[in-house]
Amino acid sequence: MILDLSGLALVWVWAMFGGCAVVILVAGSRLAKTADELADRTGLGEAITGAVFLGASTSLPGIITSVTTAGFGMSELAASNALGGIAAQTLFLAVGDFFFRRANLEHAAASLSNLAQGTLLLSLLALPLAAASAPEFTLAGVHPATPVMFGTWFYVMRVIRGMQDAPMWSPAKTSETVSEEDQPEEDSGRTMRALWTRFALLAVASGSAGYFLAESGVSISQRTGLGQTAVGALLTGVATSFPELVTTITAIRNKALTLAVAGIIGGNAFDVLFLGMADVAFRDGSLYHAMGDRTQFVSALTIMMTGALLFGMLRREKQGPMGIGFESAAILALYLAGMPVILS
Repeated sequence: MILDLSGLALVWVWAMFGGCAVVILVAGSRLAKTADELADRTGLGEAITGAVFLGASTSLPGIITSVTTAGFGMSELAASNALGGIAAQTLFLAVGDFFFRRANLEHAAASLSNLAQGTLLLSLLALPLAAASAPEFTLAGVHPATPVMFGTWFYVMRVIRGMQDAPMWSPAKTSETVSEEDQPEEDSGRTMRALWTRFALLAVASGSAGYFLAESGVSISQRTGLGQTAVGALLTGVATSFPELVTTITAIRNKALTLAVAGIIGGNAFDVLFLGMADVAFRDGSLYHAMGDRTQFVSALTIMMTGALLFGMLRREKQGPMGIGFESAAILALYLAGMPVILS
């Protein structure tokens, strides 16, 4: 890692962790509001804005952590950080379901773009597992699955943008559905230049705080003796994903439901690209073949959690157990059931 926190007392490392969390809490909540206004004023829509701008900006800490650790040869930490972050962010969407009491979140926010992005996410998550099972081969130290991963993401995002202009399918609208058209447009009175500048500054603040949050988390974990997979999946992965929790809950409170769901699903699809970036930074062969069994388990766990989420968006149950959707309950159960395996 870039920072050496070994000289700091553990109490100060914890203080750094908590301070960064506060910065992310403030910057992340304002980032969601700014992204919602950009979605209205640019005409891109909440699904694309959530996937690209909000998802990418809140992913900055995870990108830095995965690429840095891969460059230092810590393949398990790099891969599990990316995959653990995706699992945590999917869990955050289930947590966000508790904050929308009118109906289940997946019922109210169902959209063609979110379903398409979820399909993309499943395909991208399966690609590293397929690459790990195939014979090891690299070109200039990069596995062929990496450019395929990036090409697939760019192509499908372009298709999704076109689907918004000429949709061939749409979810049935109910009294509980909250679409973009039902929401008042955000207008702070700022110019577009000022709005983009504000968004960029908030993204930098959130990303920087998330990075130092991850660094302090790694230092804390190293002093406890946890393995790389457990650290990546449960500590740095969750820590660097904290902006998504804040922005998701804030977007839900603002009734920007499509933005909230797209920020997670689209952000998760973008986060799979961490593995491709880490594969480029990893100089000891294919990163995918360096992933251990537990890291591959985390990948399979995220696929199952995403599958539950998509099934919930298709079924669109209005009310479920504990006031949340059955898919949110399933996501929570899957995540908790997977913890003993990751920690073993």
